[in-house]
Amino acid sequence: MLNTELCGIKLENPLLLAAGILGTTAASMNNVLNSGAAGVVTKSFSKEPNKGYKNPTIAEVEGGIINAVGLSSSGVDLFKGELALINREVSKDDNNDEPEINKHPKIAIASIYGSTTNEFIHVSSKIEDLIDMIELNISCPHAMAGYGSAIGQCPDNTFEVVNAVKNSVSVPVLTKLTPNVTDIREIAFSAQKAGSDGITLINSLGPGMKIDINAGVPILKNKFGGLSGPAIKPIAIKHVYDLYDDLNIPIVGVGGIKTYEDVVEFLYAGSSAIQIGTSIMYEGLEIFSKINYNLIKFMKEKGFKSIDEMIGYAH
Repeated sequence: MLNTELCGIKLENPLLLAAGILGTTAASMNNVLNSGAAGVVTKSFSKEPNKGYKNPTIAEVEGGIINAVGLSSSGVDLFKGELALINREVSKDDNNDEPEINKHPKIAIASIYGSTTNEFIHVSSKIEDLIDMIELNISCPHAMAGYGSAIGQCPDNTFEVVNAVKNSVSVPVLTKLTPNVTDIREIAFSAQKAGSDGITLINSLGPGMKIDINAGVPILKNKFGGLSGPAIKPIAIKHVYDLYDDLNIPIVGVGGIKTYEDVVEFLYAGSSAIQIGTSIMYEGLEIFSKINYNLIKFMKEKGFKSIDEMIGYAH
């Protein structure tokens, strides 16, 4: 009942781990897969190691968190070892409590970043055989100069990076977009024209800031960071809804998803799959199995026989 498909790859349910949360080691990603997610997106990594920003890198605010990790990365050569240990095999146990879930191999999506087109090509070519899909992070709002949204806020830069990666790999490519632009359609169309197999909407909002009123200084060492969590969900929903009719490629929805009702909203708006990140900090890894269980109940109550019937339903 929960089976669906993304960029030609079968998923046992529409839930994926979002980049940036628990995606740094194979052990943590395998725990996520064993907890009910159909796939994982790694933490963004790059060609060379990057220490990122100093602590503190996360500040809790009402409705979510502000983070400025600074795209810390062990570098592709070291991270390849973690990718090789992700267990994507079909679960071998017969779980009679989930007869509606047809088991499929789990999927691994590599989130990568760079400051030049050649860096994106270099990283992509090194990990292509270890993953099922690539997600291009051209949308981080607190990245170092020349990285993240510095690329994704420009249609021409977006086209160049996406097109170059697509021409260098055979696996599907997702492009993760920033909402911090005047016209997100223009960026999405550029990515689609360049050959992107799908679009991920949205990366964190911002940048934003929180100040310690006792110390009289910004809490984050970087001073500002990107806002994620439930507060950004309405904006993410609108972007998915607005682009669903305009694009010919699938959309992966992300931003503030905490409950099965949130998942239904994203599906109705037009998402083919959903990524969950910040809410794991509040709900734990049980969030995946809990949402899957309640999503099945909802579908039965409403008469839906498949996830595909729900995608774009609000249109």
